[in-house]
Amino acid sequence: MKLGKILVTSAWPYIQHVLHLGNLLPILSADVMARYYRLKGHEVLFVSGSDVHGTPVEVEAVKQGVSPKELTDKNHELVVELFKKWAISFDNYTTTESPVHKEFVMDFHRKVAENGYVFTQESELPYCPNCKRFLPDRFVEGECPYCGYKGARGDQCEQCGRLLDPTKLIDARCSICGASPLFRRTVHWYFDLPRFSDQLREYITNNKQFPDNARNFSLRFIKEGLKPRPMTRDSDWGIPAPFEGAEGKTLYVWFENVLGYVSATIEYFKTHGDPDRWKEYWFDKDSKVLCFIGKDNIPFHTIIFPALLLATHEGYNLPWNVSTNEWLNFEGQKSSKSRKIGIWIDEALEMFPADYWRYTLMANRPETSDTNFTWKIFLEKINSDLNDTLGNFIHRTLTFINNYYDGKIPKPEKLDDIDRKMLDAISEYFKEIDENLSYFHIQAATRKVIELAREGNRYLNEKKPWKTIV
Repeated sequence: MKLGKILVTSAWPYIQHVLHLGNLLPILSADVMARYYRLKGHEVLFVSGSDVHGTPVEVEAVKQGVSPKELTDKNHELVVELFKKWAISFDNYTTTESPVHKEFVMDFHRKVAENGYVFTQESELPYCPNCKRFLPDRFVEGECPYCGYKGARGDQCEQCGRLLDPTKLIDARCSICGASPLFRRTVHWYFDLPRFSDQLREYITNNKQFPDNARNFSLRFIKEGLKPRPMTRDSDWGIPAPFEGAEGKTLYVWFENVLGYVSATIEYFKTHGDPDRWKEYWFDKDSKVLCFIGKDNIPFHTIIFPALLLATHEGYNLPWNVSTNEWLNFEGQKSSKSRKIGIWIDEALEMFPADYWRYTLMANRPETSDTNFTWKIFLEKINSDLNDTLGNFIHRTLTFINNYYDGKIPKPEKLDDIDRKMLDAISEYFKEIDENLSYFHIQAATRKVIELAREGNRYLNEKKPWKTIV
């Protein structure tokens, strides 16, 4: 039986700072599943990249007094090296400044406009009189009009996950200087998202492998009524908007970074001398596209990204699954790069080996609800699971084989009931782990591995093979 190709993707992180463990969760989850599908015999391509055009990058660059390019070039190089130390098995980790990405995105949006899904509209947007600039998405902060969260940003509330219009923020302020903005009229280009409501509803409803949090959030979002989304912004940093008359505008980040999943695939095959093979992953209906994200990115991956692909009329594969993790809180608080709460991935490796962190994060992966990271839980997982259970079993087994059989596994002369019971347990655990991973239940699969090691220790205790050596 021919196995279909699998494109594994993880959300492109903003790199205004080094990532914290919460940012790493989707990347690490994607890495686990890429390795799983490779072991199953699929042709797997695992891609992602640094999002260098987001307004969080611009905000941080302004605060540091450097250019966005200077900031992101330095941080991109740093995270590439860190991902190697974390053993993330990317086939292509690139950047939204890649020439391949920029060219693809501009061509893509020209097609969307040619198909009649882009229009212009004059609107009022916040303008800071002190900074003398319009305030797109994260350049403006205030109170969320839906849930009352005081730290909401102009693009999205990280508390309730709603997409926001910066003009709707209560007590809005400039995130750079804190001044109350004025509102000035400006023209922007909009994507006619409501025209895809029926197709998106059908796609999400029929996508049975979607996790409940992604499906329920998305269907509720559609039911409330999709609205046209601005595709451009008044900023010098980003990909130039390719629309007639849009000189001086750049593309809003969420209309270009999700397209990086496609451009990173194109870039990979271009650099490997097979420039048309990317189409096998994006148009062959036996292929699957898997997206691993945090829950704040749900609407961009289940609504905006599929709608963009549909808008080309070219038959792109839509994401087969969008696996979302909930928040990883740190000692009771939500991890946050901007608020400096959490453990950063470079600091983590200075304290403990990557495998300690990889195991603990997957064993406590927040799949259905937020998870709280504490040092007590971390130490318990390492000492009890990795050292006392898995490490102890491996050490006992290898020591026995090395001491009595010169490092070579002996062939058993006969099997007794204890042996057969253990073999049955191995077979059953293998099936359960395989099934858990096939449904993206990584936490359950990780814990089953430790349970199997525990069974192995029981088996050694019961058999006492060292007593039967003549």
